Amino acid sequence: MFPHEQSVDTIEQAMQLSRTRYFWWINYLSDYSDFDFLWEPVPWQATQRHAWASQWQKDAGTYLIPKTGFTDTAYHNAPVVTRLESYEGWVTPNAVDNWDYSWHPDPTAPPLIYQFGTQWQKTGGPCYIVNTAEEIKYVVYPRAYKTNVNDCWTIPNGMDVNSFDWTWHPDATDPPYNYQFGTQHQRTGGPVYTVPGATDIKFVDQIRIQSQRVAAAVYEIDHLDGNAGKIPGVSKTVRYFDNYFDVLKRIANSSTEEFIWICSSVCDYTNFDFSWHPEQWQASMLHVFASDNEKFGDTFFMHVPTFRYRAEKCQLLEWYDLNFVSTSIPRRPMPVIQHNNDTHVDIIQTQSWAGPLALFTTNGTQETMITVPLWREKTKTIVPLDNGGETLIVPRSAIPYIKTQIYDYPYIDRSYKKSAVSQLQDIVFISYDEPDADDNWKLLSDKFPRAKRVHGVAGIELAKAAAADVSTTPWFFAVFAKTKLYNEFDFTFAPDRLQQPKHYIFHAKNTVNDLEYGHMGVVLYNITGIRQINAQGNFGIDYTLSFAHETVPELSCYGSFDQSPYHTWRTAFRECAKLAYFESTTPTVEGSYRLNIWTSKAHGPYAKWCVQGANDGVEFFKSTNQQLQILKQSFQWQWLRNYFVTRYGELD
Repeated sequence: MFPHEQSVDTIEQAMQLSRTRYFWWINYLSDYSDFDFLWEPVPWQATQRHAWASQWQKDAGTYLIPKTGFTDTAYHNAPVVTRLESYEGWVTPNAVDNWDYSWHPDPTAPPLIYQFGTQWQKTGGPCYIVNTAEEIKYVVYPRAYKTNVNDCWTIPNGMDVNSFDWTWHPDATDPPYNYQFGTQHQRTGGPVYTVPGATDIKFVDQIRIQSQRVAAAVYEIDHLDGNAGKIPGVSKTVRYFDNYFDVLKRIANSSTEEFIWICSSVCDYTNFDFSWHPEQWQASMLHVFASDNEKFGDTFFMHVPTFRYRAEKCQLLEWYDLNFVSTSIPRRPMPVIQHNNDTHVDIIQTQSWAGPLALFTTNGTQETMITVPLWREKTKTIVPLDNGGETLIVPRSAIPYIKTQIYDYPYIDRSYKKSAVSQLQDIVFISYDEPDADDNWKLLSDKFPRAKRVHGVAGIELAKAAAADVSTTPWFFAVFAKTKLYNEFDFTFAPDRLQQPKHYIFHAKNTVNDLEYGHMGVVLYNITGIRQINAQGNFGIDYTLSFAHETVPELSCYGSFDQSPYHTWRTAFRECAKLAYFESTTPTVEGSYRLNIWTSKAHGPYAKWCVQGANDGVEFFKSTNQQLQILKQSFQWQWLRNYFVTRYGELD
């Protein structure tokens, strides 16, 4: 490029030969066709050596040097001096494509052996050797691309050889290993790369081979759900009876295969990969595949000889050497049985369905994420899905147990009961002539706008029937006009549809004598029960207790009935006539205590009328000679009014 160019061996020699203030130090391995050799530094950089970068290093070996020497080096990133290819210093292995021999080391670095890697390892690519170098440096970039295949592979049967890159090789710095590759399913089961002299195994996760379907027969367990025969390649179908363990033992004792798949008709195998196989060290285990979100699933991969030998030593399938596989197989939808009854009991007893499980619902639920395991009777639980049991899963095996209530079945999983809230039942406010009825109604309706009101209907049975007529739900909460609602009572309680229909009686706090029990409390009435009792006319001294009932020890309201002498007297009279009746027929410590409090203690403006009414009620009971029809006169408001006026006159 320059007629006056001179060849030198050292910078010191160049300084002596130079006849200008600076001289250029260049090399024949660089492309200077676009380089500006007229460039000079600014005055304050006049004593520095100036170096330019190449495409590989910060120092391309191209310098502008002061003739008088330099103090340090200033490095310039532009323009880049392009290095040209050169084969000097290179040792290149076979089967390396498109290597760029323009690479060079940093001239300022100590002498090194530069080892390049391949697409697989830090070794295996070309080496660049600087004279006198002994230390090796592994270069991350660039990397060579290996194309040849080493003769070190052992390939098992059933492999898709086209799905694997056989150019893989080990790192030359590793000790000799037998390199074990995995399949799409496991870290074992694929090819093995053997280094001469190797005794130890090293598992490789860089690449995996695709295995084809395992040579295993497919057995199907028929759950009598109408889906048998939908699984491809089934060689034998076996009926499910009571539990999986016995079914698996029957299969193992009759099979001649070494490995078998055991599938279930309740599962959908459309997208299942039957090429799955276990790890080599897990071959003798029983492999269990999840069904939906349930690890105790319905699909098994079995080594038949091992299971046949070991199974007889276990009492439960759960005690066997199991490997739970996270791969999930979806269950087919279970039958959905929708009805409008107040309990599921009669429907379960009379309904027939296909398959081991069914979903019973009164609120239209059509599906659930809950998967009930079918391993044995104890795992086949009834599962209520809301707090009132409006929707629940029922195993077919529970039917013989259920007589009067679903709780007759011993295996009920209540852990999902709070996962959903049942339908809210109506609220009906019942009033007649109570002085503070309007105030109490306003408190209730302001907080619960969905509440309804029945007013002015005389007679207990008629008032309850009127409330049932305005209700649109199977039960309704009856709130009575002489009570003030407890602030924390929220009407979310749900009737239990796992039992026969009943009324639910909540506690009330009596503000006159401080007793707290079901008297005056909110009652969740079953409408069918009300209509049944009214139609038969056979209710007893206590209307609510004449139907199946349950007390819920939860405070619902305050019984503030002392609004006038008559209203105070009337409440005490009716309650104590009933208490006296019950104490004469079925005496209890609690009943005796309550009756004693009513007839002796009270406070407030009409306390004496509370005690007087209580004692009058006991006296009235004694006068009836336990004749129920005479006692039931106390149900009638007009009779009570006349009874009071006859004794005490018009006091209000």
